[in-house]
Amino acid sequence: MHLEHRSTGVFALRICRTAVPFGAQRPGREGRRGNTLAVVSPTDERTEATTLPLLHRVSAVRRDTTTDEDWRSLERRLDTEFPRLERLFRDIYGDGPEAVEQLTLLTIDAANSWQDRSADLKAIDSRRAATPDWFQSNRMLGGVCYVDLYAGDLSGIRSRIPYFRELGLTYLHLMPLFLAPAENSDGGYAVSSYRAVNPALGTMAELAALTAELRENGISLVVDFIFNHTSDEHEWARKALAGDPEHEAFYWIFPDREMPDAYEQTVREIFPDDHPGSFVRLDDGRWVWTTFHSFQWDLNYRNPAVFRAMAAEMLFLANQGVDVLRMDAVAFIWKELGTSCENLPQAHWLIQAFNAVCRIAAPSLLFKSEAIVHPDQVVEYIDEKECQLSYNPLQMALIWSSLATRDVRMLSQALDRRHEIAPGTAWVNYVRSHDDIGWTFADEDVAELGINGSEHRRFLNAFFVNRFEGSFARGVPFQDNPRTGDCRISGTTASLAGLEAHDPQAIDRVLLAHSIILSTGGIPLLYLGDEVGQLNDYGYLDVPAHADDSRWVGRPKYPADAYSHRNDPTTDAGAIFTRLRRLIDTRASTTEFAGGRLVPFDAKNDHVLGYQRPGRNGGSAVVVLANFADTAERVAALTLSGLPAVALDLVTGTRLLLSGGLLLAPHQFVWLRVE
Repeated sequence: MHLEHRSTGVFALRICRTAVPFGAQRPGREGRRGNTLAVVSPTDERTEATTLPLLHRVSAVRRDTTTDEDWRSLERRLDTEFPRLERLFRDIYGDGPEAVEQLTLLTIDAANSWQDRSADLKAIDSRRAATPDWFQSNRMLGGVCYVDLYAGDLSGIRSRIPYFRELGLTYLHLMPLFLAPAENSDGGYAVSSYRAVNPALGTMAELAALTAELRENGISLVVDFIFNHTSDEHEWARKALAGDPEHEAFYWIFPDREMPDAYEQTVREIFPDDHPGSFVRLDDGRWVWTTFHSFQWDLNYRNPAVFRAMAAEMLFLANQGVDVLRMDAVAFIWKELGTSCENLPQAHWLIQAFNAVCRIAAPSLLFKSEAIVHPDQVVEYIDEKECQLSYNPLQMALIWSSLATRDVRMLSQALDRRHEIAPGTAWVNYVRSHDDIGWTFADEDVAELGINGSEHRRFLNAFFVNRFEGSFARGVPFQDNPRTGDCRISGTTASLAGLEAHDPQAIDRVLLAHSIILSTGGIPLLYLGDEVGQLNDYGYLDVPAHADDSRWVGRPKYPADAYSHRNDPTTDAGAIFTRLRRLIDTRASTTEFAGGRLVPFDAKNDHVLGYQRPGRNGGSAVVVLANFADTAERVAALTLSGLPAVALDLVTGTRLLLSGGLLLAPHQFVWLRVE
C-alpha cells in the first residue's frame, strides 16, 4: 500500500496484487501472506498495478447536507490520521486485495459516521481539540456503578444526576449495559449486540438522551467496549454456528483439535473452573476459542473484516454521545502460535489503529485501558495514540498492602518508579473496582526491599479474607486455593478497611485510601456507594447466577439508608461522606493537583508516605504526608528542613509549624501547600 499525496489533498491508494486471497491460509498458521507491496508512480504502466483513488471513493459518499466546513474538517483529519491508519493496517494485515478493500471501506465508514455525528458532539470535538488536557483537570472526579444495582434503569440514573452534581462527578462509568444473555452474561461482559441496550435497563434512545443530559451537567459518560469477544448469542456467532463462512471467519473456529492443541501448549487457562484450556467444543464437533467463559467467543482480528466491523460498533457508540470507551481485556486480542497470546505487539497496533479511526470520525473520544498485568506491560498501552487513560492497578493494590502492613515502602517505590506516564495521558486511580483485587506488583521491585513477592501475596490474601490473626478486613476470596494460599480478593472498601468488623479506625482508613487517589495525579474514580460506607452484600449467595462468583459480594444494591444519612456526621455514612466531600472540594480548588506530575518526598519513616505535587507554573507545590500506621508517627524536623517553617494544611485549613517536625495521628494525612 502506498499513499500518493497531491497538492489538492487528494490521495490515491496503490497496491500490487498477487493471487493469494485473504483466508487461504489456515487460521493460526503463522507467516506473512503472499501479498506484496509495490510503490507505483503515476506513470507506471505495469499491468498488475491497480490504482484505487481512495479519496474519490470517500468523496462519493459526501451528502448534500454536509457543509463545506464539516467536509474540510474531515479531510484535514484524513490527511493527518490516514497515513498512520494505513501503516498500522499494512503492518497487521499485509498488502493483499482484501486488506486494501477493507481499509477503503473502513475509511468510507468513518466518513459516513462523521456525517452522522450530531452538531452538539462536533462542538465538543472542537472544544476538546482546543483544550486537549481537559481530562487532566483537578476538577475531574469519576464514579462507577451498575445501572440496575444503583438506579434500576437508565431513567433511574437520570434521576441521580442532582446527586452526582452534589458529589462533584465529572465522569460517570456505567458498567456493561448492552444486550446480553439473561443467564450467561458474565455481568454484561458477554455482549449479544453493541447497538442495543439490555431491555431491562432501557433503550439506545434513552442512553443517547442520558448522555446529552449528563453533558449539560458537566459529566462525561464512560461505557465498556468488550472487543476481545462476543456472546455466543451475538448475531455473528449465530451465523458462524450455522456454518456461514463469512462469520465463521469472525471467530477462531477449528474442525478438530490439531490447532487448539498447538495453541494450548503456550496459552494459560484463565477460568479453569469454567472449562479447561482455551477452547470449547461445539455441538457439531468443531472447537471455538473462548479465553474467558465458554459462552464468550474470541474474535479473530487476523481478519480485517472483524476490525472494520468492530470499528463500526465503536463509532456508533461514540455518536450516541459516549465520551470514553473502557477497552476491556486489551492484553488478549491478538493470537500468535507459540506465544502466550497476551500483550503481543499486534495488540498494540490494533488499538492504535482503532485510535486513528476515532481521530478521523469521533476525534474527542478517549480510550481507557484495562490491563491487569505486570506493571511493565500496563504502561505499554498508555499513549495519546493508543489509550489516553489507564487504570492504575499497581497503586490500588499497594494502597491495600500499605494498610495491611502499615509499611509504605512498596507504595513509595511505585510512585517514584512507575507513576510517570506519557504526555497527554492520565491514570485512573481507584481504591477498588467492581472486580477482584489482584496483587500486580513486580516481584523484582519488591525484592529490592527485601520482600519475597510470592510470600507477600500469600500474606495479603490471608489478611484480607480474615485468615490472619488481628486482621481488620472482611474480604471474600475469589478463585480460592486454600492449599497454596492463592486467591484474589472481593469486597467493598468499607468491609476491607474494617467497618464490617467494627474496627474503630476503619473510617480513617477509608478516608486515607481515598486521599491517595485524590492527590497523586490523574482521574480519581469512586465505586459509587463506597462514599457512604456500603458493606459487603452476602445476598449474592442466594442468587444462583451469582453464588459461584464472590465478586458479587462487592456489588451491593443502592444503599438507600446510608445515603439518607450522608449529611449526618454522627453516622458512619455521614462521617465518611462529609469528610470525603471536603477532600473532593479541596482537590477541585487546588490547581497543583491538575495533571500527573509527582515528585518523590522521602519522609524517612516507613509508616509515612510522602510525595510532592508541584504547580504547573512552579510557584507553589503541595507536599502530601500520609501516616499508614495505627499509631502516631513523627516526621522529623530535619526531614522537613527544606520546607518553609509554616505551611497551610489544605485538608483542615490550618497552618502547621514544621520547624519542629510534624506528628501525624494514626491514619492522618496532610496536604501542605508550600510557596
